[in-house]
Amino acid sequence: MSHRPLPGRRSVLRGSLAASAALTLPVGLGAAPAFARSGRPEAGWGVQTGDVTADSGLVWVRADRPARMIVETSATESFRNPRRWRGPLLGAGTDFTGTTRLHGLPSGEQIHYRVLLADPDDSRRTGEPVTGTFRTVSRRRRDGVRFLWSGDLAGQGWGINPDLGGYRIYDAMARLDPDFFLCSGDNIYADGPIPETQALPGGGTWRNITTEEKAKVAETLAEYRGNFRYNLLDANLRAFNARVPSVIQWDDHEVRNNWYPGEVIATTDTRYTEKSVDVLAARAQRAFGEYFPLPTLRPGAREGRVYRVLRQGPLLDLFVLDMRTYRNANSPDDQTTDPQGILGREQLEWLKRELARSRAVWKVIAADMPIGLVVPDATEGRPNFEAVAQGDPGAPLGRELQIAELLWFVKHRRITGTLWLTADVHHTSAQHYQPSRAAFTDFEPFWEFVSGPLNAGAFPASPLDGTFGPERVFVKAPAASNVSPAGGYQFFGEVDIDGDSGELTVRLREQDGGVLFSRTLQPGRVGQ
Repeated sequence: MSHRPLPGRRSVLRGSLAASAALTLPVGLGAAPAFARSGRPEAGWGVQTGDVTADSGLVWVRADRPARMIVETSATESFRNPRRWRGPLLGAGTDFTGTTRLHGLPSGEQIHYRVLLADPDDSRRTGEPVTGTFRTVSRRRRDGVRFLWSGDLAGQGWGINPDLGGYRIYDAMARLDPDFFLCSGDNIYADGPIPETQALPGGGTWRNITTEEKAKVAETLAEYRGNFRYNLLDANLRAFNARVPSVIQWDDHEVRNNWYPGEVIATTDTRYTEKSVDVLAARAQRAFGEYFPLPTLRPGAREGRVYRVLRQGPLLDLFVLDMRTYRNANSPDDQTTDPQGILGREQLEWLKRELARSRAVWKVIAADMPIGLVVPDATEGRPNFEAVAQGDPGAPLGRELQIAELLWFVKHRRITGTLWLTADVHHTSAQHYQPSRAAFTDFEPFWEFVSGPLNAGAFPASPLDGTFGPERVFVKAPAASNVSPAGGYQFFGEVDIDGDSGELTVRLREQDGGVLFSRTLQPGRVGQ
């Protein structure tokens, strides 16, 4: 596959992104990397950048065979006098993926980079470079911050459809030229096979690109890796990755629907021969860390966790939560004490400390599940709950107790500029939480914004739980369940922080980029 250097992101946006919708497939589709291939190493799966800061960033690539990763950076597309970074040796131990950390970069600048893959035995033999670009975080408040968020990709069997041009929503997001993209979980559906075709309601057929690893639920490490690799078959996503840095978190479908630590899969679920969810989660997390540039999940990383804080200059600190790894078991969730909750005690205390330390104007809490929307866990027909709310509008119970503790802390420590972003429920909405409407009243008002899916089935709006007094100010959701992406209802959100006023505007957008709802929040307030 031929790779020509990408133009700068600004010039791309002045031109057409139509070429990125061509569903050309990466080299080596469906095949494991070979050790005896002729030629030079190739990087047909594209490049990604992640967790970019004011002076650093992570660059990711996958090779088609053993190779040495080399990254060159430049202030211009000409790559005159580039700076060179020697990356890791890519091999079978990481499925031929690798990440190189760039450091000492200038803040608030466009960085052009190219990745070369060198033959491990002959560094002069390199494949054709694959190029990308990103902006480092600006330390100047006046530059402002703009980012996008969404989640839920290739769910319910709705995969890459060449008849529709694949994941076209990524073209609409690229046209907005964001500083970064926050994926709020369900980057894959490891428990959701993708068939060659699916019947559409009312007639017609949805056609999928398929792979061997997507023919069944993922259980082995190779199958989890294949699930992450599947999405990179889409040219729209690869083009987006080359231009927009990502901040990645996970939720349940990276492992299995509604999973929790210690879960044992019922014998009646014959799709799985491996019944220990802890075993599946370990394999999934390894593949997750291989296929995304996450600093805390890189091979040899000391922390080995998903939750983290990204400081995005004076205007924004982004708190990325993990509401999956440390939770207690899904249950009726009506217990009157719950020290573990949905975050685990250690993560909750970390979040409180980091919020109190933050001096950013805005503290955005990136949650992979909503707070006041009732999300049931219907596995085996049990009356259990999957998220925080359980439908009881009274005093906090179960996992709500942790959220009440956090909201109390924000109020009494006078922490300004907090808001919540999430995905998970496959529709878009805006909720305002108000003590005067709530059973628990010792908190300041706040907003929660929901977006997604990116390319998955859309579902009706979830019911609200009155414990924290939510009011649904806006919602767009289908009346039927599992509406295909061909039927619309695919969404992403935008956060735009003005550098002069400090005002933060949230826009909920649909698949083509059209604005459905907008709300501007004022800086310097504990609640609003």
